[in-house]
Amino acid sequence: MKMSYFVVGTNNMEASTKFYDALFAQSDVQPALPQGRMTYWLGQEFAFAVALPFNEEPATHGNGTMLGLDVGSTDEVSRLHKLAIELGGSCEGEPHQRGPYFSAYVRDLDQNKLCLFRQ
Repeated sequence: MKMSYFVVGTNNMEASTKFYDALFAQSDVQPALPQGRMTYWLGQEFAFAVALPFNEEPATHGNGTMLGLDVGSTDEVSRLHKLAIELGGSCEGEPHQRGPYFSAYVRDLDQNKLCLFRQ
């Protein structure tokens, strides 16, 4: 079994799309055409999306929910952490070694938590 996709909710599709377009700009994750209430980015073996909630209620972040992104190097962890903050995200943990991983934590514009790490 392998993970296929991950979706986070948003209350502002335009702002969220700009945030993730910029965050993924120098990676192998490519934007795909928006489909209705969802905007997708495609990686080699997975998809990531932001979505306006199906039930039309406000999107909220999941308490304890986090997306981990292996970004390949410690320099990329630091660069993306800084970029996410510049794009309006918030810091949840500065880049440094944590156990076996060099990692950093940020929240996006809708408070969804991301872990940027090097495995």
